[in-house]
Amino acid sequence: MPTFNEPNEPKTQRRKETRLFLFLVVCLFPLLSIAIVGGYGFMIWFFQMFYGPPGPPN
Repeated sequence: MPTFNEPNEPKTQRRKETRLFLFLVVCLFPLLSIAIVGGYGFMIWFFQMFYGPPGPPN
């Protein structure tokens, strides 16, 4: 019966951490940055629909 104090535990833990790191760097952070920049652009566009573009009024 396996126990939780097996000698391979640090190796499997390191593998899980490496996979999590790669997921964060390759998938999550790029998608999150695209969502933040796109959301900010949408907010500016929506604001300008009601108040017009920036600059002095004519």
